Amino acid sequence: MAEERHPTRTQFPASAETQKPHLKKAPEFPILEKQNWLIHLHYIRKDYEACKAIIKQQLQETQGLCEYAIYVQALIFRLEGNIQESLELFQTCAVLSPQCADNLKQVARSLFLLGKHKAATEVYNEAAKLNQKDWEIYHNLGVCYIYLKQFNKAQDQLHHALQLNRHDLTYIMLGKIHLLVGDLDKAMEIYKKAVEFSPENTELLTTLGLLYLQVGIYQKAFEHLGNALTYDPINYKAILAAGSMMQTHGDFDVALTKYRVVASAVPESPPLWNNIGMCFFGKKKYVAAISCLKRANYLAPFDWKILYNLGLVHLTMQQYASAFHFLSAAINFQPKMGELYMLLAVALTNLEDTENAKRAYDKAVCLDKYNPLINLNYAVLLYNQGEKRDALTQYQEMEKKVNLLKDSSSLEYDSEMVEMAQKLGAALQVGEALVWTKSVKDPKSKQRTTSTSKASGFQQPLGSNQALGQAMSSAAAYSKLPSAAKIYHSPSNARKHGVS
Repeated sequence: MAEERHPTRTQFPASAETQKPHLKKAPEFPILEKQNWLIHLHYIRKDYEACKAIIKQQLQETQGLCEYAIYVQALIFRLEGNIQESLELFQTCAVLSPQCADNLKQVARSLFLLGKHKAATEVYNEAAKLNQKDWEIYHNLGVCYIYLKQFNKAQDQLHHALQLNRHDLTYIMLGKIHLLVGDLDKAMEIYKKAVEFSPENTELLTTLGLLYLQVGIYQKAFEHLGNALTYDPINYKAILAAGSMMQTHGDFDVALTKYRVVASAVPESPPLWNNIGMCFFGKKKYVAAISCLKRANYLAPFDWKILYNLGLVHLTMQQYASAFHFLSAAINFQPKMGELYMLLAVALTNLEDTENAKRAYDKAVCLDKYNPLINLNYAVLLYNQGEKRDALTQYQEMEKKVNLLKDSSSLEYDSEMVEMAQKLGAALQVGEALVWTKSVKDPKSKQRTTSTSKASGFQQPLGSNQALGQAMSSAAAYSKLPSAAKIYHSPSNARKHGVS
């Protein structure tokens, strides 16, 4: 038999490396970091109890030196409302990693939540030195300056944030600054840019629509509110604003249809029930109006517009004691509005308290330099009290205001107001048509007081509408003029409430 031969292989000398045992181990994480993945997993699953248990174990093993465990523990404390504890833990993280901007951001955030805005700005400035490309730092710094009322610095920081990275929230805060300082034109420019950047953001569209509604540009307001409802058909702020536009133009039934949709989404909204009440007021359903306004007042007892409207409705129903109650309460919250004092004077006159009525008229004249109705009603009261010289002075002041308003804009006056002025002029022997050249039905365009025009205090953030009524005068006869206004024009001018 042939002998089987195996092929010979060349033998090489064995190296030192091949002589080592072939045992491969996975690389071990440092002891400080080995549980970080599990902590993160439970945190993002919102399993905070299990997460805290692992964090406790990890901190015991590392003698409290695991930065990530401390960081997540601080985040959980903040979510649970323990802001002070979270601040202390974030400060510990900042000590462990002093060059980490994220730790300083979290420290500043906790200070902000505690209301320590000045301290928060100092920490944010330190964080900005470590990371100059983080838009969030400059955005939050701008928000802190807003709370400190340093609006120029806030604008600079927010503009810097927009240069780094454009975000909807930065545009919103920048627009709120201009609203806070009363610059509606710049606020509208900011929101226009924001809508161009994010055309599907319903909050931006709604806010811009409300601003157009406030300045009386109803076509653009309707367009932007319609776009907001296209993207979010149940956006109650946009629906409420659209309903107020219908209410402004006297379409009370259409407005009530809109408000029914809002009522299903936010049944406890004070502006909603206020506007529903004023719709019923416009339809001359006064009992229903009072019921809705009382509900709005229950939900927002410190809203002066609701109190104003309650006083107006009670005056219309000749319930003068109730009107006095609500108008006095409104004055406590809005002491700089002359029209409120005029309505209070009307109630006092009908309650036969002439002296206090005169004081209220004097205060109204002092506060309001534009509304001729105040002087007209005051002149009527003085004439009925036999004080013709003082009545003539108020009549002449009314003429000056009307001439001033005629020069500034094309105004329209209520026919009953024109008739009253003509009869009062004849009674005072100063002529019947010295001022009034035409009479129309609705005084919508009449200049309001400064405090009324600023009733939208973003406040608040930008989001509710109120309908305000206007007191009108009426004359019964030449010989004895009425002691004060008796007929009140149905609410036609919807105004926005103020800011989040």
